[in-house]
Amino acid sequence: MTMLSFPDDHAARAPDVPAYIMAGSGEVVTYAALVERSRRGAQLMRAMGIRAGDHIAIVMENHPRFLEMAWAAQRAGIRYTPMPSRATVAECAYLLADCGARLLVTSQACREVALAARDEVAPDMPLLQVDGTPAPDEDYVARAGAHPAEPLDDEEEGTDVLYSGGTTGRPKGIVRERTHAPIGTPPGFAALLAELFGFDQDTVLCAPAPMYHSAPLRFAMTVHRVGGTAIVMERFDAAALLQAVERHRITHLKLVPTMFQRLLTLPDDVRAQADISSLRSVIHAAAPCPPALKRQVIDWFGPIVHEFYSATENYLFTHITSEEWLQRPGSVGRPLSGKPHVLDRDTGLELPPGSVGALWSEGGPKFAYHNDPAKTADSRNDRGWTTVGDVGHVDEDGYVYLVDRSTDLILSGGVNIYPREIEDVLTMHPDVADVAVFGVPSERFGEEVKAVVQPRSPEVTGEALAVALEELCREQLSPYKCPRSFEFRDALPRSPTGKLMKRLLREDYLARP
Repeated sequence: MTMLSFPDDHAARAPDVPAYIMAGSGEVVTYAALVERSRRGAQLMRAMGIRAGDHIAIVMENHPRFLEMAWAAQRAGIRYTPMPSRATVAECAYLLADCGARLLVTSQACREVALAARDEVAPDMPLLQVDGTPAPDEDYVARAGAHPAEPLDDEEEGTDVLYSGGTTGRPKGIVRERTHAPIGTPPGFAALLAELFGFDQDTVLCAPAPMYHSAPLRFAMTVHRVGGTAIVMERFDAAALLQAVERHRITHLKLVPTMFQRLLTLPDDVRAQADISSLRSVIHAAAPCPPALKRQVIDWFGPIVHEFYSATENYLFTHITSEEWLQRPGSVGRPLSGKPHVLDRDTGLELPPGSVGALWSEGGPKFAYHNDPAKTADSRNDRGWTTVGDVGHVDEDGYVYLVDRSTDLILSGGVNIYPREIEDVLTMHPDVADVAVFGVPSERFGEEVKAVVQPRSPEVTGEALAVALEELCREQLSPYKCPRSFEFRDALPRSPTGKLMKRLLREDYLARP
């Protein structure tokens, strides 16, 4: 069983081992440096009056100081919320107000938005900047450097408070119960990740997504608990990722399906020349992966592709290997944490294996939505089970299959239509790079199916492609599932972790005259 501890233990054992390396700049932060800096940061926060259980906010790109700030808060028992580095002032202000931060930490690149949001919400809130030439009272490096690199007298494990993606509305913070756990006590998901994917001192992980999201942040910090190395990409680039795999002998990749798509569209010779022999696991989650795309990924990387299903709430955790998936295409695996139940969305009654309904979990970790008791209540039933609004089914062997989000369901003529099924068909067309299917108002049916498509090449004409896609849908789908209209765009709105922001497409459509 993998042993997890704290970066301090690894710094004492092997101080010069890289805790993380910035892929673009090549900057190396050793375990000794990470521990020294995070201790000084924790001392500074205490000196500023920030106690265990208090909340801070981090608005920063994938920066060399990002993980340092997370570990400073973690060792000080603080709740910390990383915020999107490309958020607008209004979005940042909402998050700052909602989480009740007592300190805002930012970078030069994000300062303008962070400062404007702070001034709108709480002008007296302290702001610290980790780079550039800030004023003395805002200079994080100088102020932290004036404090001793010693552990706090009252160290305890802190916790992240991450916000949901907000694909269906304003994001909500997911709060776990404060445990007052002593330093070196890993959260439950860390032990699960380490054991499942074989993280150890030789692990070199790259999760090339923004660090303010749960998976890249939690994966990197879990690797730090076993003494491995994280490779942090400043931004995702498919060719650069393959180069990083070869240069750093990366053993574990944590990707999302849109990254798979970009990797597979690289020229054949680029992929053929890439040395990926160091890889032990290619892990994906966060968004549905079309079966045709996943087969290509397994063909390329081999049977080292793992998929897991969970959520920031961690209400349920499933896992499936390549071999299992090839036998059960479309499944996200069997549960390792939580017990899935499928309930009728109207009656709440449990459905038999194979029936599609609302996916609930029994026995998973408890969570709450910050400042939203109504949403918290909606996520529970009278049996204490929890849900995040996904729709799916479970087969007789306990394998979970996701169908869609309940909020994406299209009700047309009294019939339930699940957009993901249609999207998986359209994605199979070689001229389609990305697609979103959603419901739009219809006088006759209440709602009808609409598809918005991003062509793989600008040379592909919309009219010709629409005809081809109509024919494909008629071949693969029942008539009532086929899109009634197609629209073509240069790009679809996706979050940095690959989540499709259908809400924005719907709002745009409904706003038209």
